[in-house]
Amino acid sequence: MSASLPSKGTMFAGVNITKLWKDLLPPTIAITLFLLIWEGLSQSKVTLLPGPSSLFTDERTRTLLFFPFYDRGGIDKGMFWQTLASLQRVAISYTLAAIVGIGTGIAIGTTPLLSKALDPLFLFLRTVPPLAWVPISLAALNKNEPAALFVIFITAVWPILINTAVGVREIPDDYNNVAKVIQVSKQKYFFKILLPSALPYIFTGLRVAISLSWLAIIAAEIVMSGIVGIGFFIWEAYQNNYISEVVLALVYIGMVGLLLDKFMEWLQAQIMKGQ
Repeated sequence: MSASLPSKGTMFAGVNITKLWKDLLPPTIAITLFLLIWEGLSQSKVTLLPGPSSLFTDERTRTLLFFPFYDRGGIDKGMFWQTLASLQRVAISYTLAAIVGIGTGIAIGTTPLLSKALDPLFLFLRTVPPLAWVPISLAALNKNEPAALFVIFITAVWPILINTAVGVREIPDDYNNVAKVIQVSKQKYFFKILLPSALPYIFTGLRVAISLSWLAIIAAEIVMSGIVGIGFFIWEAYQNNYISEVVLALVYIGMVGLLLDKFMEWLQAQIMKGQ
């Protein structure tokens, strides 16, 4: 007896099974095909990169996969602790970047003279790649941890700042004119007109910045020795030719990056509901 798709609108425990099926089936098929092709290329020696099956066949990688919470001290920790250490750095620097980026973006967006003065400097700084900031931050701060935090901050702040400034500038003139006519207070203007109007732009910057933050911390940790983090874990595994461990770390990186983006998307939807 052949399997059939759920009927249109089938519900179970308040969940639309039909919609869930349609949402999950295409990415599941795509991921499965990708893994099969990758495994085939690896088994046929077209590429020396280990296939997905190496996550289970390699003893060291299998231990990391099934025991992510082990902690033997120092940098010898499971994948959970490596990922958590990187996420903590991202959380600190991203929060600071959001505060500075939104505040500065609002100031620039509402002050044309300030915008003209700072635009060339910001354009210059934001074109510098994250890895180029690593030696500068190490030389200036002389410690791995604050240097890594600075690299994340300087990478994440620009999309937040620029999108916030654009959002403030795009406030309709009618809103500003009405606010002047009825003499709205600065506080009321900020919370009732400026912030709601700029919020979609701000969240666009925040979503871009969270992805860049995650990319930046991986790059920073790779070249900074002796710190717990998934980036340094990748470098150590590569140096010791444990390529299947690198593959496992990439899976973690991709999953965390996806979850971070989905969290920001959910947060935006929740906040925008009240606007």
